[in-house]
Amino acid sequence: MSTFPKNQLSRLRRILFSTQKAPQLSPGRTLPPASNLRQTAMDHAAPASPIRVVSTFSSPLDGPIDASSSMRKPISLWPGMYHSPVTNALWEARSSIFERLLDPSTDGPPQRELLTKTPSQSRTSIVYNFSGDYILREQYRDPWNEVRIGKLLEDLDALAGTIAVKHCSDDDHTTRPLLLVTASADKMILKKPLFVDKDLKMSGSVTWVGRSSIEIQITVTQFDQENPTESESDPLALTACFTFVARDSKTLKSAPVNRLAPETELEKLFLEEGEARDKLRKRKREEGELAFEGGHCIPGGTKRLKSLLSEGRVFCDLPALADRDSILIRDTRLENSLICQPQQRNLHGRIFGGFLMHRAFELAFSTAYAFVGRKPYFFEVDHVDFLKPVDVGDFLRLKSCVLYTELENPEKPLINIEVVAHVTRPELRSSEVSNTFYFTFTLGCDALENGVKIRNVVPATEEEARRVLERMDAEKMFS
Repeated sequence: MSTFPKNQLSRLRRILFSTQKAPQLSPGRTLPPASNLRQTAMDHAAPASPIRVVSTFSSPLDGPIDASSSMRKPISLWPGMYHSPVTNALWEARSSIFERLLDPSTDGPPQRELLTKTPSQSRTSIVYNFSGDYILREQYRDPWNEVRIGKLLEDLDALAGTIAVKHCSDDDHTTRPLLLVTASADKMILKKPLFVDKDLKMSGSVTWVGRSSIEIQITVTQFDQENPTESESDPLALTACFTFVARDSKTLKSAPVNRLAPETELEKLFLEEGEARDKLRKRKREEGELAFEGGHCIPGGTKRLKSLLSEGRVFCDLPALADRDSILIRDTRLENSLICQPQQRNLHGRIFGGFLMHRAFELAFSTAYAFVGRKPYFFEVDHVDFLKPVDVGDFLRLKSCVLYTELENPEKPLINIEVVAHVTRPELRSSEVSNTFYFTFTLGCDALENGVKIRNVVPATEEEARRVLERMDAEKMFS
């Protein structure tokens, strides 16, 4: 297996990589409240020298970029990789691990003995040098000079995958590596806007492990370089939690992963929270199986369905008398289709999960934009389960709609968007749901001050009404 020449790596990226243990609580000190701990988690645990994501070129005046130049070939010739500035930096920094995964031998034995690792051994930080890197800034800029959230979701999944690989690595090149798959992503709430002219940092580590499951928590922070003291108290912009499952690369059965040994009180707290989330996931899965066997049961179902459908019936039967401040769900739909290309695959030959989240977000944003007629502001993405793998060559159809709106708070109305990803195989005349994404958007103060009104969205069919009620109930259960 060939490796990159050192001179090419240095010309491609300036990468600094190191890890250090998270700070211990000194004797006699008490643990701060959980909310404070969560906000400062990764700042205290981040490595001293994070990976810096910078572009090859710092100015558009340096001349045209030659995509075929030898300086850019090594990374692009690695097969089976999704590419972005972040994934390139991560893979270069840990090239020895990933070279092994690029050409895995399924003939090798499985890992003989599980290791015990600390969170600090998997902890990884990335810095986006937006303030000083023109090319990088342009890659992440949206039309309103903010960071493109879809690309950020991609990068979060890429970073989580790298952290999972580091935790599962046994440093034995004779054993076959594990197949790591994104199982789910917990709810992510954007706490403040992310600007593309200010440096941004992502930090993460393994916080909980089960027998074959790994939970990774990542924080995104952004400081104001001009007035660092003003934002010092609240740099946290977003927290993400991903769950990966390990499979044997030969048998494809679940495989055990290395154990986790928390060192600090903070890491122990994260471990306890991970245990609680795992129990909640199992309970939710059991309830889902019971509901599937006995049919969907909605609390107060019949009465709530009739109430929700009443306005929709007027739209269908007496459209001239329908409420002009309302609109049918079906009239808010948008759709996007694409063929999944080899360039979008991950190390294991499947379509990169972050790519799916990116495309779903872009469609959800467009749906909200067309619905309100003003720029929507991203608020949160709800828990995502990756139900079915998506392969190269699959015909992927993304269908979106405004599922319902929440207008109780006039200062912060919420628009709930549903995006369903269908994997369609025309040759087999089959279509099945791969993922369902739920995004929530709101409006800016300027739009609300100018009198922009958000319409109420109503279902026209019982199936739509059930989807709305199930989504509302799920939101209440996890809030």
